[in-house]
Amino acid sequence: MAKVKKLNELKKILNRLKKEGKKIVFTNGCFDILHPGHIKVIKEAKSKGDILVVGINSDSSVRKIKGPQRPILDERARAKVVSALEDVDFVIIFKQSTPLNLIKAIKPHYLVKGSDWEKKNIVGRDLVKKVFTVKILKGYSTTEIVNRIKESVN
Repeated sequence: MAKVKKLNELKKILNRLKKEGKKIVFTNGCFDILHPGHIKVIKEAKSKGDILVVGINSDSSVRKIKGPQRPILDERARAKVVSALEDVDFVIIFKQSTPLNLIKAIKPHYLVKGSDWEKKNIVGRDLVKKVFTVKILKGYSTTEIVNRIKESVN
C-alpha cells in the first residue's frame, strides 16, 4: 500500500512534484465496491493532469453519508483496491464528510467528480484552477449494486 499516504507525507511529495511542473488532479468518494463507474471517473481524472490523488472517505464518514449498513468494505480494503489501479498515483483517507480540508491542504490544480454532482455543489471548486465532471455510467452505483444483491437473496 505504498500509494496510500498520510497527509504530511502527501503534502511534501505533492509540493516537490508541483515544483517540477506537474499538474495535480484530485477526486474523491467512498469507493465502496469498486465498479465500472468508478473506473471511468478515475481514468478521466488521470487524463486531466500528471498526478492523480484519490481521497477516500473513512468508515465513519461513509456511515454518516450512506447510513449504518455501509461501508461494505472497510477503509483499508477500499484504499488497497483503489491504490492497485494503475491510473492512481496516491490515495489518502479522510475522516470528514467532505474533502474540503484535504483540498485546502494539498492544493490540487484540478478537481474531478461524477456528473451526478452539479459544479456549483462540488466542494473546493473555488480553490482550484478548474473543475471537471465525468458523465456517469447508468446502472452503476454501489447503492444500486447493494440493493440488487439484497433483492437476489430474498
